[in-house]
Amino acid sequence: MPYYLLQAAYTAEAWASLVKNPQNRLEAVRPVIEKLGGKIEAGWLAFGEYDIVAICQLPDNTSAAAFSMAAAAGGAVKAIKTTPLMTMEEGLAAMKKAAGAGYRPPSS
Repeated sequence: MPYYLLQAAYTAEAWASLVKNPQNRLEAVRPVIEKLGGKIEAGWLAFGEYDIVAICQLPDNTSAAAFSMAAAAGGAVKAIKTTPLMTMEEGLAAMKKAAGAGYRPPSS
């Protein structure tokens, strides 16, 4: 099953609610990921551009997009970013495939 890096930034209102009533939001979204056929591998709170980061397995891009849409529609996040991840083996296979693709950059 493919892996995805999920990153989300909370709204000020969501942070105010979490400060008032601290809760593990990974546990709150776990049932959503599982309902989409996926699994949360690991997750962290962060500071900077994104506030929460998770590595998840989801069946496909459609399921990953569905999670992003559901999370965004809830109103607690102001930004969400989903990045498909490849294993090193998949990356090496892509490099080998690229080598034989015959692409030529534009010449000046």
